[in-house]
Amino acid sequence: MNRRSILAFLLILSWVLVIGQTAAAETTRTFVDSAGRKVDVPATIHRILAAGPPASVLLYALAPDKMLGWVRAPSAKDKAFIAKPYRDLPTLGRLTGKGNTASLETVLAMKPDLIVDVGTVDPTYASLADRVEKQTGIPYVLIDGRFADTPETLRTVGDLIGASEQADKLASYAERTIRRVQAIVATIPANKRPRVYYGRGPDGLETGLGGSINTEVLRSVGAVNVAHDAGTGHLAHVSLEQVLAWNPNVILSLDGRFAKSVMTDPQWATIEAVRNKRVFVAPTAPFGWFDSPPGINRLIGVAWLTDVLYPGKAHVDLRAETRQFYKLFYHFDLSEPQLDTLLAGSGTAH
Repeated sequence: MNRRSILAFLLILSWVLVIGQTAAAETTRTFVDSAGRKVDVPATIHRILAAGPPASVLLYALAPDKMLGWVRAPSAKDKAFIAKPYRDLPTLGRLTGKGNTASLETVLAMKPDLIVDVGTVDPTYASLADRVEKQTGIPYVLIDGRFADTPETLRTVGDLIGASEQADKLASYAERTIRRVQAIVATIPANKRPRVYYGRGPDGLETGLGGSINTEVLRSVGAVNVAHDAGTGHLAHVSLEQVLAWNPNVILSLDGRFAKSVMTDPQWATIEAVRNKRVFVAPTAPFGWFDSPPGINRLIGVAWLTDVLYPGKAHVDLRAETRQFYKLFYHFDLSEPQLDTLLAGSGTAH
């Protein structure tokens, strides 16, 4: 090969490399997630796998046609409040959190363009994301799920997955909700704000501690979590004696069995919340209004909480608010009987 041929070959090679790099840049982009990880994600995303329940709810609200399946199977009761095209999506299990059930084989078989996890962001979750991404070759992003940052979370993920218009609608709703609650709380003196115990499970003796994402909504509505200083971590089992000592003036639960038993169990009878019949059960279909999961589903729970914690001060038409939320976030038109079912036993005047 003569000198002229060599130069021509090198020019062609350089051109091919430049074209290749340009094409790669056009098909991917770098996204910096909430853990500070730089993740190369496809420029256009069609298939998304949720790593845990909060991510599942977020994806359903933002872009249900892009979600590959549910982290856990909706119950028959839950399906009644989910838009029909998405009720029977496959159950894929969870990659993250307590009791992870999804295998890497399942992940690979679903061929997602992206894996999304929403919730607590710390080195443990970042390490899991790195490991899964390395083993599967699928980009995996962590998104902070703190309730106060809900509008930003919605817009960030909406931009990431190509659902900016829907994300802006939901974020605007979230901003209005948070502002309204802040205005109500500002009128309540600190010594008049409720002291709340959140009882999880059928016996009500699991609760969220001060740093728990499961109880952070209490801070948003100006309430005091009586278990705030009970230890470190997120969730903990406590004794009945401890709850008696805290003597909360409000008890919240997601479990109707627990709430019913508390009102008739003499061991709980001396607690102020029980004496004054201030034991409330948060609606849970298709996702919990207070927790379970600790995701964007809690936005409607804030309206409910302000209504039950500050009677006469919230000035919220909870039926209208619920109907609007389910239409906007869950793509579902509630009937009057369904509204009755949701709000029955919630402690609200519906």
